[in-house]
Amino acid sequence: MASKPSPTAWRCGRFLFEFTDQVGQVVRPLVMGILNTTPDSFSDGGKYASRDAALHHAEEMIANGVDIIDIGGESTRPGATPISASEEIDRVLPVIETLVDCGVALSIDTYKAETMKVALDMGVDCVNDIWALRQKNTLPIIKKSNCGVVLMHMQGDPKTMQIKPDYHDVLTEVDVFLQDRCIALESVGITRERIAIDPGFGFGKSLENNLMMLAHFHRFVESGYPVLAGISRKSMIGKITGRESHERLAGSIAAAVMAAEQGALLIRTHDVSETSDALKVWQATKALAL
Repeated sequence: MASKPSPTAWRCGRFLFEFTDQVGQVVRPLVMGILNTTPDSFSDGGKYASRDAALHHAEEMIANGVDIIDIGGESTRPGATPISASEEIDRVLPVIETLVDCGVALSIDTYKAETMKVALDMGVDCVNDIWALRQKNTLPIIKKSNCGVVLMHMQGDPKTMQIKPDYHDVLTEVDVFLQDRCIALESVGITRERIAIDPGFGFGKSLENNLMMLAHFHRFVESGYPVLAGISRKSMIGKITGRESHERLAGSIAAAVMAAEQGALLIRTHDVSETSDALKVWQATKALAL
């Protein structure tokens, strides 16, 4: 597909994020901090499952310059068992209620229409959906709001996605899927400026698939939509380095900078302070190299 102009801004609910400065140069990518309120997260083992722990972690992320806090109430790690919408809502509701006026954008990481509606009614700014709004009743809910949306590619579902992922051409297949989903949203009146995409590292991909997508991340950027890179602490980093999930900071930052260099405009991370610092250094040197 032909390359399209880079996006200059992204409408995300109450926030309009601009990606270029006054002279048209791209600023650093937005940092989306991960806030899992689940007892079975692969990365933190339920460390922030309690309301007080989650809020304390959110406060730390805000102090460290996070742009968006992505709140999740259901684990989507490989092999995860789905939970009900009511249980998911019970996990995220107290956190959203407290953070809704915290000064940074809030995102809800969900694929359930019921959870989306409750979160958006409470003032959440973005829906981050691993199913790319393919689940029942999700499109009408997004259409009625002005939230931002992140559409992710996933082969299979969380319970089975890592059982022999299979692609003929992972770059083309992921790209075509994401473009089709963007067209589906725009066809029902969801404006282009609200849409971001995510190739879905680790969601139904082998190590080789993941490395191919990172090496050629610019292919997704050529779509003209803001592209999110969600690689933080993932198993691909562990397979390369031999590190456990809590030891993957250096590898995660290296991957984030590689994605930023190729045009990623959102970086989703567990480690806001360190990732933000790395991106600031990258941006400072990039500006001088132009």
